[in-house]
Amino acid sequence: MADRSYEGDIADVRQVAEIQCPGPYHMIWQPALALWKKEHLIVVYGGQLEGKSDMGDMFCSVSTDDGDTWSYPVTVFDHRERFGAMQFGYANPVLYHPPGQNIVWCFAMRCPLHNTDSEISQLCAAYSADGGRSWVPVELTVNHHQPLITCAGIVRVAKENEVRYLLPVHSNPMSPPPEGGSNHWVLESPNLIEWTLAGYIPVDEEKIAFPHEGGIDFGQDENELKIVMRTGKYECLWKPIDPPTAYSSCSQDGGRTWSAVQPEPDLHNTVSKAFYGRDSHGKHVYVFSPGPAWERKSLHYKIQSPDGKWGEERVFYNGDNKNSYPVLIEKEPGVFYAVWDSSNNPDVRRTSIRFGKLTIV
Repeated sequence: MADRSYEGDIADVRQVAEIQCPGPYHMIWQPALALWKKEHLIVVYGGQLEGKSDMGDMFCSVSTDDGDTWSYPVTVFDHRERFGAMQFGYANPVLYHPPGQNIVWCFAMRCPLHNTDSEISQLCAAYSADGGRSWVPVELTVNHHQPLITCAGIVRVAKENEVRYLLPVHSNPMSPPPEGGSNHWVLESPNLIEWTLAGYIPVDEEKIAFPHEGGIDFGQDENELKIVMRTGKYECLWKPIDPPTAYSSCSQDGGRTWSAVQPEPDLHNTVSKAFYGRDSHGKHVYVFSPGPAWERKSLHYKIQSPDGKWGEERVFYNGDNKNSYPVLIEKEPGVFYAVWDSSNNPDVRRTSIRFGKLTIV
C-alpha cells in the first residue's frame, strides 16, 4: 500500500526493502534504479556489514507493476564469494540499461574484505539478462589504475558513428597518493567492458571545496555535458563549505576536457550526494538534502527551466525520518521514477529503501 505519512511532491511512495534484524547488516543504503521494460523496474542497493564503515553486499529487488510492489531481494555481489584467496566487500551500485539491449548492467566498487573501509576500491560489474532476477559477474578491463569510488549514473554520448559511455568517479583524500588523493574524473568505454580515462575534473584552485560524488547529464544542449558535485571543505571533506553550495564543471568535447570548477549559488549542498539530471523537454532537476550538514531528514528539489533559471525550492519527501542519496530516471517527459535510502525513525538512518514518482512542471 502507498505510504501517505509524509509531506512532499513525490507520489506513490512505497518501501522497496527494510533491514532485517537481527542480521549481518548494519544499514542498507545507496540504491540505484533502472527500467527494464514498461512497468518493470530494478533497484539495487547495498547491505553494510557489521564492522565495516561503508561496504558489504549488493541486493536487487524487482517490480513488475510500475513500483507498486517489490520482490524479495536476490544477491548481486556477495562478500562470501572467493576469488582465489581473496574476498571482497562491495559498495555504491550504478545501474544502466543500454538502449535497445536486453541486458541491464550493475557497476559497483569492490575492496579487499579485510579492509575496514572501501577507500581503496576498484571497478567491478555484473549483468542481468532476465530483468534483475539473476546476475552474472563480469571482470572488466580498466586501463586507469587509481582506486576509485562510484556514485552516479552512466551517460551515453553518441556523435556521428561513435558511441561512448561515461562514468563519473572520484577518490577521497583519506588515503595519501598514489592510492588516494582528492580527485574527480570521468571514465569512458565503447562497450561497457573496457574502461579508460576520459578526463579529470580540475581541482578547486582556491582550495575552498573538495567536489566529489558528481552526477553528469547534458547541459543547455546536446553539445554540452555538465557535472554537478557534492562539496566538503578542501582540507576536511566532512565539513561543509560556507556558504553550503554545490560545485559544477562543463565539457564541450564529450567529457574529455572539463572547465574549472565553480560554485552553483542556487544549489544547496551540505556534504551530501544530490541528484542532477534532465528530462526530455530540457528541464533540469536537482534533488538534495536541505538543512545543516549530516542532518539529512528530508529531501528537497529545484527545477531549472531551459532558459537556465532555477525555480523555488520545494519539498520532495519529508517523513519524519532520515533520507539521503536520491536517484532518479525518467519514466516519460516530465515524470521521474525515484529511489533513495530512508528509515522509519527520525533518529536512525539507512534502514529502508523507498521508491516514488515525481512529476515536474
